[in-house]
Amino acid sequence: MTDLSIGELARRVAVKVPTIRYYEQIGLLPAPPRTEGRQRRYGSDHVARLGFIRHARELGFEVEAIRELLSLSARPEQPCEPADRIVIRHLEGVERRIAQLELLRSELRHMLDDCQHGQVGECRIIQVLADHDLCRNDHGRTG
Repeated sequence: MTDLSIGELARRVAVKVPTIRYYEQIGLLPAPPRTEGRQRRYGSDHVARLGFIRHARELGFEVEAIRELLSLSARPEQPCEPADRIVIRHLEGVERRIAQLELLRSELRHMLDDCQHGQVGECRIIQVLADHDLCRNDHGRTG
């Protein structure tokens, strides 16, 4: 597997062709050699690196964190503490987002609980969305 077209690479790694071009453009994926006809040709190293990038993106890592992790992966003899720090930083961000989503879920549940399911003119959901202070006054929360 040393002579893949960009389309075949995209199929094998389950990403879109523009994504591959983007990763090349920003330097996450090295530019492949080209044929005399100027077609890109990818090898197994590209498949492995693109798979790494795709998996990291699925886990929500930002491009710069992926760049750092790729750089670390090129030096297998060094300690993994820098990688740990990257993951810890990402995990902290995930935990913040989870806390925000839990607050959002609570707020939406309160909106539904307060709704009398009558007419729109008396709809508590519409009222709260129109005047966010109602929510803080009713439930002692800020959001």
